[in-house]
Amino acid sequence: QVQLLESGGGMVHSGGSLRLSCAISGSSYNPDAMGWFRQAPGKGREFVATTSARGFGPYYLDAVKDRFFISRDDAKRTVYLQMNSLKPEDSAVYFCAVGRNPHTVAASYEYLGQGVQVTVSS
Repeated sequence: QVQLLESGGGMVHSGGSLRLSCAISGSSYNPDAMGWFRQAPGKGREFVATTSARGFGPYYLDAVKDRFFISRDDAKRTVYLQMNSLKPEDSAVYFCAVGRNPHTVAASYEYLGQGVQVTVSS
């Protein structure tokens, strides 16, 4: 059974940085697409970034371009999200997602993590 283990969330001041990690465990599953979504209170789930092992992308939400950077280590089956210049509007629960094809819709992925809280204070 595939499990996604997320870490790295927390609370920072505006302008700060955080690095999220998401490791796959539980099987030999090696996804092509690995990505991140987020959901703020009272809002829907929002695409943040995704990357493909086949070389497509990476793709980013416009609001995070040049501030957030997605990377992956396929040997460790881990995807990372480096978040710089954080803003209060980046506060949300962040979820990693893995699947066969990179997509901006969470339902298109095969597995979704439990989420980690990111809070940015002004």
